[in-house]
Amino acid sequence: MSQIEREAMEYDVVIVGAGPAGLSAAIKLKQLDADMNVVVLEKGSEVGAHILSGAVLDPAGLNALIPDWKEKGAPLNVPVKDDNFYMLGEAGQVRLPNFAMPPLMNNHGNYIVSMGNVCRWMAEQAEELGVEIFPGMACSELVYGDNGEVKGVVAGEFGLNADGTPGDAYEPGMELHGKYVFLSEGVRGSLSKEVIAKYELDKDSGPQKYGLGMKEIWEIDPEKHKEGSVTHTMGWPLNGNAGGGSFIYHLDNNQVYVGFVVHLNYENPHLFPYMEFQRFKHHPMVAELLKGGKRVAYGARAITEGGYQAMPELAFPGGALLGCSAGMVNVPRIKGNHNAMLSGIAAAEAAVEAIKADRAGDVLAGYAERVHSGPIAKDLKKVRNVKPLWSKYGLTASLTLGGFDMWTNNLFGISFLGTMKHGKSDAAATGEAKDHKPIEYPKPDGVLSFDRLTNVSFAMTNHEESQPAHLKLKDPSIPVAVNLPKYAGPSARYCPAGVYEFVEEAGADTRFVINFQNCVHCKTCDIKDPSQNINWTTPQGGDGPNYPNM
Repeated sequence: MSQIEREAMEYDVVIVGAGPAGLSAAIKLKQLDADMNVVVLEKGSEVGAHILSGAVLDPAGLNALIPDWKEKGAPLNVPVKDDNFYMLGEAGQVRLPNFAMPPLMNNHGNYIVSMGNVCRWMAEQAEELGVEIFPGMACSELVYGDNGEVKGVVAGEFGLNADGTPGDAYEPGMELHGKYVFLSEGVRGSLSKEVIAKYELDKDSGPQKYGLGMKEIWEIDPEKHKEGSVTHTMGWPLNGNAGGGSFIYHLDNNQVYVGFVVHLNYENPHLFPYMEFQRFKHHPMVAELLKGGKRVAYGARAITEGGYQAMPELAFPGGALLGCSAGMVNVPRIKGNHNAMLSGIAAAEAAVEAIKADRAGDVLAGYAERVHSGPIAKDLKKVRNVKPLWSKYGLTASLTLGGFDMWTNNLFGISFLGTMKHGKSDAAATGEAKDHKPIEYPKPDGVLSFDRLTNVSFAMTNHEESQPAHLKLKDPSIPVAVNLPKYAGPSARYCPAGVYEFVEEAGADTRFVINFQNCVHCKTCDIKDPSQNINWTTPQGGDGPNYPNM
């Protein structure tokens, strides 16, 4: 616990992160008990600034939380009209028939949305109920009670010098204490990582698995725009180098979300996920769609992909893990926002029960029970083998076996494969450079494809340069001494924002440079670094990307 003296504020529930999980929890708490004292702390400059998602939204969570969301003006304005699935080759594509897809893959009744805008709207609903929401308040530290329970967080520390000492305008922040603390930080949250390790919440679960999702918003020729159209692709350009695929969603105003996901368990350290995304846009089908258009935004975010068997214990002394902090994404559907909302509802219900029984600071067992017996588990159990099948046998086999497994789950409620386990962590899956061929990537043309730094400017990310770098090296020697000779310096490639580089200067040793100002908070470095030497921590509040409609 920090030795700095700070003022403290007391709440019933403290929520870290104003994403769909945290905001759903806040709204449900106030719906159940209008006198409940609830605060939501958000590290982004505003609610939605750090939200990046595909997104085709299954409204199941919103239906449960705010049944009259349509009347209240929720920004779900583009219903899905058609689904398209393609297997790509370098020069062409084969459409996979919709009838062969398990029913859960059907997007009928879902909506193409900006989750950033959905969260902005949800924040308005929460504030109308009396929830206090503080954007620009990064939670940098957990506060523990006398019995080792989580009792609160430190938020709003500003003005540290680059060396970590207090500067002239230093503000120590505040401690916000709660009877329960909900961590809804999204993927690989720094506080969530701490509590998972401290309480060994993952000792009985498989290793968590991740993907890197990159996304651009394009304005395209109105004649090519098909509002409500949803397309997913697999195959080229990744082929056998990595798992993953793309999404193309036509929203309103002649805009299209173009996204690309690379599973982070790839072996070849020469793989460059960002350049795979840029190469993908040169496929004839995609290039024709984007021709004459312009890119208006860019961003990136890691995705939890481990599924049901990789979820850690959800409750710990004094708090709970919500949404993507626990890993509730349905991988084949590429959807997790509905489960995030449902987890917030379940956590709120359990907390209200506990507080009304004069409990505080204990393990909210009722939350885990709700998740494992309710719609979240039902959603995730059906698809639990898709990711391990893909990792183990590759794309073609996983399409066949995974499809069969989802069909049997849908028709009979059982899996003939049981529950498959994940193997190594994504970091441990990285192979040595000597065992893999370098990959040649075409130079971006500046029309369809772009270099990283140009694209990062479209994420509108910003970090105050005088603060300490929020990307911490456990051992500063490892990048050059180990990762460069052994793995060809993969951080220079796996980061979608160009944060890391190895600088060679005549007559001098190679230097490892961290351009933390570029960081878009995707967390890939914390996940994929083969030496697990990079620790992602929160910068001061308000710093990072400023996504408008992601």
